[in-house]
Amino acid sequence: MNGLKSKKQFNSAPAHEYFSKICFNAAWDLIDKTNRSTQENEEMIHMSHSSLYHWSQRSDCTDQNISIGYWQLSRVYALIGEVNTAVRYGHLCLDYSKKQGVAEMFLGYAYEALARAYAMVEEEEKKIEFIKKATKLAKSLSPEDKAQLLGDLDTID
Repeated sequence: MNGLKSKKQFNSAPAHEYFSKICFNAAWDLIDKTNRSTQENEEMIHMSHSSLYHWSQRSDCTDQNISIGYWQLSRVYALIGEVNTAVRYGHLCLDYSKKQGVAEMFLGYAYEALARAYAMVEEEEKKIEFIKKATKLAKSLSPEDKAQLLGDLDTID
């Protein structure tokens, strides 16, 4: 076993920076794809989890980064129909989105994630509750962020 140890120390910081972004964007590309295969759904899950892991290992990681990672996981699980997991990550996103220093838009997206997840299980009251919260919050956002959030809310059945 001693022969397997490297005499050089590996600097993982650049790797975490690289993979946090690459995995996030790869997951996003699959989120945007309309006809994913079962294998692509699995890859989307792995990429999203990997992105969040690598973000959490970065020295510059913030609560906002974690909020975004949990939002992406909630969306991924909603897309593949794993409702309980989508709800779970939506609530984790909400917890991080309420922390100090997280931009208000991300709280709106936590509400959006939960509305989308609850729509899947036909919990109409909870879906409407979170849509109302997101819509109310959108009023205080910049015109661009408001339009983006409201547009995403409009895609919830």
